[in-house]
Amino acid sequence: MAEVVLFHHVQGLTDGVRAFAELLKAGGHTVHTPDLFDGERPASIDDGMALTRRIGGDTLDERADRYVADLPAGLVFAGFSFGAAIAQRLAQTRPGARGALLYEACLPIVGEWAVGPWPDGVPVQVHGMDKDPFFALEGDLDAARQLVEAAGEALAAVYTYPGDRHLFTDGSLPSYDAEATALVIRRSRQLLDRVG
Repeated sequence: MAEVVLFHHVQGLTDGVRAFAELLKAGGHTVHTPDLFDGERPASIDDGMALTRRIGGDTLDERADRYVADLPAGLVFAGFSFGAAIAQRLAQTRPGARGALLYEACLPIVGEWAVGPWPDGVPVQVHGMDKDPFFALEGDLDAARQLVEAAGEALAAVYTYPGDRHLFTDGSLPSYDAEATALVIRRSRQLLDRVG
């Protein structure tokens, strides 16, 4: 079975993020859910973005790095939105990554904001709504398609879902879409089953 580190979004380690982790665990996988905000749960995306600025990107990266340092190699890195960026960075830079599940965000793998090339042999899925203003309309969907092109369709896939909601997989938020989330879980488990 796969061992997953699932990073929360800018509204923190919500009950919805924990519930999503439990759905992945129900497939027999181990899922870690680090709390990079030390218990804070911002009320909105804007509040969460303000909190990440206050804490600082370097500090948040250090917290994530410290958390995974105590875990074995061979992890699958996963995350929602802000957390997907952390997951992607770790999948691309930490030796031994087994896969990545990027929910509602994807960083470019070429250009000014790129972390670097996608590692050989590491499968990845990117999930997001096709009209999500943060994912589809700010360049993340384009970055995801470039990632698939670079990694190859045997290893990489982009899944879009109809709608304009951000954080649609979090059952504790008004943006939740149960039907789309069920499909995200099913597809995510397929990747985890393959690498586990």
